Amino acid sequence: MFNNEVLSRTFLTFAEKECKGSSLLYEHLSIKISRDDNLLEICSNAREGQPIPNLLFGAVHYLLLKGKDHPLKEYYPSIVSNPKSYKKSFEFFKGFCFKYRNEIESILKARLVQTNEVRRCAYLYPAFCTIYEKAKKPLALIEIGTSAGLQLLWDKYSYSYGHSDIYGNKDSKLKITAEIKGENTPILHSTPPPVSTRFGLDLNTIDLNDEEETLWLKSLIWPEHKERLFMFEEAASYIKEGQVSLVDGDGISLLTKYVDNIPEDSVICIFHTHVANQMPLEMKKHLLQTVEAIGEKRDVFHIYNNIQDRYLHLDYYLDGIESQNTIAEIDGHGRWFKWF
Repeated sequence: MFNNEVLSRTFLTFAEKECKGSSLLYEHLSIKISRDDNLLEICSNAREGQPIPNLLFGAVHYLLLKGKDHPLKEYYPSIVSNPKSYKKSFEFFKGFCFKYRNEIESILKARLVQTNEVRRCAYLYPAFCTIYEKAKKPLALIEIGTSAGLQLLWDKYSYSYGHSDIYGNKDSKLKITAEIKGENTPILHSTPPPVSTRFGLDLNTIDLNDEEETLWLKSLIWPEHKERLFMFEEAASYIKEGQVSLVDGDGISLLTKYVDNIPEDSVICIFHTHVANQMPLEMKKHLLQTVEAIGEKRDVFHIYNNIQDRYLHLDYYLDGIESQNTIAEIDGHGRWFKWF
């Protein structure tokens, strides 16, 4: 399963690559956890393939949000209005983990990391605009690892990229901002391309009408990230209005079935963000082979990251001819991207 040496490196990498500049609390705790064999032993209860730091922090945050009364809550900006300095948080974090060890281990065994980061739509929007430029057909969306389906409604939100222009649905309650770094500007249509179909596939889809499921997704939002929480809640209100079909099951196995039901007057758009990092190598290969097989019969576009690398890719098959494209460097939470 897991050994402490591997887990230790995982937390150090998480601190350096994910938390630095984004969460002082989680960066500090990750470094401390990486040196604590007892806490690493608790982490060994997580399912294979899960991003363990996110899962552990989500489990602790979940219990705090449910109302566990413990001094640790004083360090969480999501719970108290004037949090204490992160620098003295670790001993309280460790104490909390041992006091509620059974509950934390149960969560690690049962739950999945499904952050469904709605701000990633900031870089999906130009990707879908690019697809529409090439296909000139309404987009039939199939998202793998959809969680609650928030990214399937990317055309319901509005977008701005550091200047006065607004793109997407200009009347949206949810206004997403992101920075475009570098000199290249992507294709940005003032209004979103038409969407004909929305399917979300996930081993465990999230029903936002279920308070426990909603609380779990909120728990995965980092304590300092109040803007992320606000965007999640605004996007959730659109999901509750309907228009999205969420299906439980293995997304790769289900792909062909759902593709076969899409009429020829729409173009197939398969997409997923930060999902493939939970897939074993053989599963990643199987996914690419499945998309290739679809491309032999139909035009299909595939937006993804974390298969070959962390960059955003847009591969497609038009008239059976394959084109592979690395289109952007992206921030994990969608705060910025650099278009290639």
